[in-house]
Amino acid sequence: MQTYIPETQVQTESLAMTSGLPVKIAYFIMVHHQPEKFKSLFQKIYTRDQVYLIHIDRKAKSLFTEEIQQFLIRFPNAYILESMNINPGGFSIIQTEINAMEFLLNVNEGWDFFINLSGEDQPLKSQKIIRKFLGQNRNKNYLFYYDQKFYRPDTLQRIHNHFTELAYKISSLIYKREFMKGVVPYIGGKWVIFTRETCRFFSANDKVMLFEDFYLHTFLPGDSYFQTVLMNTVFSEIIVNDDKRAVSVSGRNSGEQIEDLKNNNQLFIRKLDPEEDEEILKYIDESYNSALPEISDVERELKINRHQEN
Repeated sequence: MQTYIPETQVQTESLAMTSGLPVKIAYFIMVHHQPEKFKSLFQKIYTRDQVYLIHIDRKAKSLFTEEIQQFLIRFPNAYILESMNINPGGFSIIQTEINAMEFLLNVNEGWDFFINLSGEDQPLKSQKIIRKFLGQNRNKNYLFYYDQKFYRPDTLQRIHNHFTELAYKISSLIYKREFMKGVVPYIGGKWVIFTRETCRFFSANDKVMLFEDFYLHTFLPGDSYFQTVLMNTVFSEIIVNDDKRAVSVSGRNSGEQIEDLKNNNQLFIRKLDPEEDEEILKYIDESYNSALPEISDVERELKINRHQEN
């Protein structure tokens, strides 16, 4: 079996630093409702020199689909991916993202990072600041990961049973099976920032097929597939345990959430409620063009480990 080794990044980083060219991002945005939130997100992250790919869930209403299509016509570097019916519990969500990576690799040779978003996310910082941050971290992947057996044993039934994804649900026919030999299962979340090289790996490497064949019949692979593949290959060396997303928590004190934003360097925020989160939205607007705080990846990892152990 061929072992995939990423291209060396030492010379690439040196050339990028001396050339002063900003990194370019390929954004993949999955939408199914609330068109105004999507439009707000898109307009904030749009630049003419980057690339944008939109997936409209096949279950979305026809009026919504038409509205998004009409909105995107004016942006020549925005594309629409062929729609799939996404079942959050099945592999279709992973397949959609792999399809997106393949599409973006073929349509544009100039991007450096892949970022997935939902249509309800919002950036915490301007594109200038986000691109500067990624330019300083060119050979890193960002996603949350945890040893599934150690930290989330309650979820092991998701991989120790065989599941079948149907058109709109998971089949009730479930049976036990062995996990992949010599592989440590990991779990985390759905949101990622991947280098172009990582996307090439997921799109075109034979070793990935072994993981695909197994995780095709797991439950909620969107929370564990990417983590398990990367942590069991040489890509484990370049993962940062952080997806760079903040999450607005309903009912939590706004002041506390704003302090968290001030003391961390997340790039996007999820689950904002315009009615409940007025203070947070005001803070985001005021700090949108302010520099990110400098936080060591090692320091952040230690904090995560201490939190997990408590």
